[in-house]
Amino acid sequence: MKTVLRRTAVTALALTAGIAAACILMAGAQAATGELSLKRVVLSTGGVGYLESEATADGDATLTLDVPLDQVDDVLKSLIVYDPKGSAGEITLPGREPLTQSFADLPFDRAALNSEVDLLNALQGAEIKVTAPRVISGRLVHVDQDTATGPGGIAEPRDWVSVMTDTGLQRFALRSADAIAFTDAALQHQVETALNRIAAYRATGRRQLTLQAHGSGQRTVRVGYVVGMPLWKATYRLSLPTDPNVATAHLQGWAVLENMSGRAWQDVQLTLLSGNPVTFRQALYESYYVPRPSVPVESGGHVLPPADNGTVVMAQSFAAKANEEPAGARRRDLATSAPALAAPPPPPVAAPMPAPIEAASAEEGATQVAFTAPYRVSVAAGQSLVLPLLDRDLPAQRTDLYQSSVDRLHPLAAIGLRNDTGTGLPPGVLTLYQQGDPGALYLGDARLAAFPAGDKRLLSFAIDNKVMIDSSSSTRRPVIKASIADGVLHLGRAVRSTTMYAVKANTPPSKLLIEQPRNPAAKLIAPDPNGVEVTPGAYRLPVTLGDKGQATLSVVEEQPVEETIRLLDIADDRLDVLVSSTELDAKTRQLLGDLAARRQKAAQQRAELNRLKEQRGQLVEDEKRLRANLAVLGNDPVMHKAQLDKFNDTETAIETTTKDITSAANSLATSERDLNAYIAHLTL
Repeated sequence: MKTVLRRTAVTALALTAGIAAACILMAGAQAATGELSLKRVVLSTGGVGYLESEATADGDATLTLDVPLDQVDDVLKSLIVYDPKGSAGEITLPGREPLTQSFADLPFDRAALNSEVDLLNALQGAEIKVTAPRVISGRLVHVDQDTATGPGGIAEPRDWVSVMTDTGLQRFALRSADAIAFTDAALQHQVETALNRIAAYRATGRRQLTLQAHGSGQRTVRVGYVVGMPLWKATYRLSLPTDPNVATAHLQGWAVLENMSGRAWQDVQLTLLSGNPVTFRQALYESYYVPRPSVPVESGGHVLPPADNGTVVMAQSFAAKANEEPAGARRRDLATSAPALAAPPPPPVAAPMPAPIEAASAEEGATQVAFTAPYRVSVAAGQSLVLPLLDRDLPAQRTDLYQSSVDRLHPLAAIGLRNDTGTGLPPGVLTLYQQGDPGALYLGDARLAAFPAGDKRLLSFAIDNKVMIDSSSSTRRPVIKASIADGVLHLGRAVRSTTMYAVKANTPPSKLLIEQPRNPAAKLIAPDPNGVEVTPGAYRLPVTLGDKGQATLSVVEEQPVEETIRLLDIADDRLDVLVSSTELDAKTRQLLGDLAARRQKAAQQRAELNRLKEQRGQLVEDEKRLRANLAVLGNDPVMHKAQLDKFNDTETAIETTTKDITSAANSLATSERDLNAYIAHLTL
């Protein structure tokens, strides 16, 4: 069979090959027993979606799955096949750069298919046969181009094909040939392969996966995978009754979602998951190469042995002994001395196959809640959908909640809800209405955090200006215990923080809660902790209003802290404060008073020692001055005697002061030793 290239250029060849490729694909589709169609969609608040398709298979089947290019990584990471009467086979798909790699095994590149001239020049040396205007058979040499003047004097390019025939080199105009045939069947197959690959990879934004299902009998094969999807959002509408004493409110929940899967959803089962699963991406569709070190080629180097100048008698003796050695002895020695061949390594142990997993399904799982639509859903690709989640009454109570971080003077109007639906509710925004005879009234918006089953939530939606709250705070640090050991004073204090709230309400709310920031290290002393609700960061304190809508609340927290003071390093003023403190008991104050007296004695001695040292320094300076005066007085006996007397008196004073310094230093050292010993043995 021959490949024929006609004058309609390579586009005709591409069209023919494209039709052939389409026929091949159609044949493959007919060979498959079913077509994968989307049946189930599961969207998660983790930002992913699970898409499950089904196909009916009978025996071995080939299934195709078309996915967007940006989802291929996720599909390769998560694709799973459920075949009740068979097993999953291999999965193939084009590479990320298919045309670059697909032409690597062909004798021409992608550019060779741009025109018939490019293709012929890329196949130089190929055997061709040309028909009309004359028959030419031979090997293709080259296609050259020149310009000729056509009708009307217009320059027209002409392509000339050179062919080496049995009779020599012949040349013909490319556009004058009716057909050019490649006589090599292998070359024909390569050209058709290239065109088929171009047709298969034409959709650059998508990839087609081919899945092999091996089994017997007719069955339903399901194929699912997880890809990145916009997270679905929950929104709520809460309708309050006109009568504030009614202890219920009507809650409607809606889910807002988008179909960004790249596939239309036609009559699919839709499930929404509320949770926070661990999700991530991995670039599995990329080609990675492990870097390897480059090592030089090892060689023996250049060896230049010295020239042999011949031998003498010893060589003859050696040759004689060598001749006396039995034939084959050296061969036996070599054979016995050579190491035995190592046994081949055992074959590698096959990797264990994962055991089949059967997971239980429930509306509320360990980490997430599933909401399944009660009917089939159809959403076109790129469209949004608002789906109802729930519609029922919940236990509710109107409450005012004071949060100083939100408003310093007024509490927030809030509604307390209890989730008795039996399942958790996902977080979302909430719009509040109040029912009335003329119609509903808008009250405000609130935010609903994740709402587990049986839990309670306070939803604040407005400022209640009818209630005013004033607050003031104070802190005391009384000492509750003291101890001394190893020269360290340990003071145990109770840090008492007191916050006073004064409430005045023109129209008292049915319930008022004051939220007080909570210190995790402190203990609530007042009011009674038994009637207080606790959040991760605050206390919620109930307030009972009087007949005039007024009330006061005192909140006291106590935190034990310990203060350590090294008695050897304590400052004098700090020690004086402790001695005079009424928070310490009499015995502690007495011990600290004795310590203060000893420290004062040592301080006085230290000051006296410093004074004597300064005095001696001044005398030394005077002595230097007098010695200088004596050197310049000359022969005046009266002046010389007067200066000499002063010099002698100064020298005597220096000696006396030096003795006093020694005595003062000894006294100070004794006092400091006594002080250190007193501190070391002081216990309380």
